[in-house]
Amino acid sequence: MKKLFLLIVSTIFGILMHAQPITLKYATEMKELRLKLYYGNGGKGAFIQYEGKKEIIPLKVNSYRLDTISQGPDQPAHHYFVWDEMVNGKLNGTYKMMQMQNVIVDPSYIRIRDFMHFNLELVEEEGGPDGDDKYLLHGAMISFNHFYNNKLLIEYPDGKKMSAELPFPDSPDAAMQSFIEDYNFDGYDDLAFTIPDAGMGVYNMFTIYLYNPKTKRFNQLKEPDYSKSGCSCLCDVLTNKEKKLLQTGCRGGASWHQDLYRFDKTGILRWVRSRELGED
Repeated sequence: MKKLFLLIVSTIFGILMHAQPITLKYATEMKELRLKLYYGNGGKGAFIQYEGKKEIIPLKVNSYRLDTISQGPDQPAHHYFVWDEMVNGKLNGTYKMMQMQNVIVDPSYIRIRDFMHFNLELVEEEGGPDGDDKYLLHGAMISFNHFYNNKLLIEYPDGKKMSAELPFPDSPDAAMQSFIEDYNFDGYDDLAFTIPDAGMGVYNMFTIYLYNPKTKRFNQLKEPDYSKSGCSCLCDVLTNKEKKLLQTGCRGGASWHQDLYRFDKTGILRWVRSRELGED
């Protein structure tokens, strides 16, 4: 029988945002171990930290599958995660779990040295979530908060740090979301933070930090010239990997507008074309 563990989540922009970190426990031959698991969309940016330990252990996405069909219409999507636990660059174990809406299903851990299988249990934390979240991306630790402040901290492997203030929702009921995606199509994942628009809250405004593999730093994407655009923001950003285009969308009055952008050879984001999607 599957074990279903309730997890605080909300769905914004089609991606699950969960209370971070998730605390899990399992028993070995000698003792009970507890760990905290952090992860972003598609399982990216994941790492674990064992209770009482300062060290963090990177998790590499082995596989991620999103199932929106097999459960039937109007049913929650199923997110299947498999991570490889990497210690000193070598495979040490494998974590698996499935997430659907506000439920975690069958989290488990396989220890590679003896292929011992452990069923994990979710630890119920006292009090509500504090909103703190972290990712490990390109060796850098990214720290921010979904609910209560707009502080961004990036700590690089060489000891250097970068701090910034992110746009923050006007409404106390709104939350800042985060995404890990290759927004400039250079093969390296970047960071995006989103908040609902200040008007009707029907679309999300993006702040994007691009990763530079040469400098090994994240730099905020300079917004494009909006003089020909239907929207004056990077809103509801989607990537078209085949055509290497960024698609954005916003609502003005009764109509929705869509803009397409492309990065030029110098890395500047340029407007390509726009269209109106019609009235409600």
